[in-house]
Amino acid sequence: MNTPQEPICSGFSRASTTVDVIKGINLVGKVAIVTGGYSGLGLETARTLALAGARVIVPARNVERARKAITDAGGGIEVWSMDLTNPDSVDDFARDFVETGLPLHILINNAGIMALPELKRDAQGNELQFSTNHLGHFRLALRLWPALKRAGSARVVSISSAGHRFSPVVFDDINFVSRDYDAFKAYGQSKTANILFAVGLDKRGKEHNIRAFALHPGGIAGTNLGMHVGVEMLKKTGFVDEKGRPVIDLARDLKSIPQGAATHVWCAVSPQLDGKGGVFCADSDITSVLPDSESPDLATENRANRDSGVQAYAIEPNTADELWRISEEISGVSIPY
Repeated sequence: MNTPQEPICSGFSRASTTVDVIKGINLVGKVAIVTGGYSGLGLETARTLALAGARVIVPARNVERARKAITDAGGGIEVWSMDLTNPDSVDDFARDFVETGLPLHILINNAGIMALPELKRDAQGNELQFSTNHLGHFRLALRLWPALKRAGSARVVSISSAGHRFSPVVFDDINFVSRDYDAFKAYGQSKTANILFAVGLDKRGKEHNIRAFALHPGGIAGTNLGMHVGVEMLKKTGFVDEKGRPVIDLARDLKSIPQGAATHVWCAVSPQLDGKGGVFCADSDITSVLPDSESPDLATENRANRDSGVQAYAIEPNTADELWRISEEISGVSIPY
């Protein structure tokens, strides 16, 4: 790996917020795209980048709803039309952006879905969590490649999760054709793919100073990501209290939205990551690699002092190359060198 997968002692912590990590950073003249940037962690990230001076564009399937949410949050962010699960829509968005001649300094792949209770597929037949969380962002990043190169120095940040421990990418049956569907294994597979994508993209982009990172934001109940999990499961696992209110408990990696989005922003702008890439981050630092014995059972109530590290299978370069090959094959898209 080009960058060792080990902490750099950034000085930040699980308690750090977006305000902490953006302090002293001037983004005037920078351009950022944040998928899912109209709610939850994405909105907090987009607002933070915009307040630091960046021009921020948020793609959204429902443009009017996204604009209202952003206006209610203070405005200052552009909304363009795009459906991440529709290849033609992604292509149209990326073409329109590239044709502006703008550079793209920051691409944050934040949009995602989690633990769909039933097997669903996109129009091309791909399992919907893998399609939304990985394939859509794979296509978007490669279609935006000319703008990323134009920036001279760019970062691509993919939002993964500690949930990558639920499953590696099962290359023999990514789409659950021959095996029984499991909501959390499907989610875990897609989150592992996010990390492997960062490894693969960084390998291919670093000669152009395009660097890539993946991250775990923490457990944040106050977003739409867990909408399919259900309130009772969130109560059982301690994400919300008996009244359904989000719980903040840093010892159990349960964060507020500004704390959860801090690592998004840190990966996107921190000078501490200059010259680095292809690594998994959490708590605004690079994480360690988990021992093979680390339990993948994240759905238990015991989250106390859980390590936010990464499984070795999620950063293995040859596995990242295999995912890249298959993603190119499925999407029909490759880097336009």
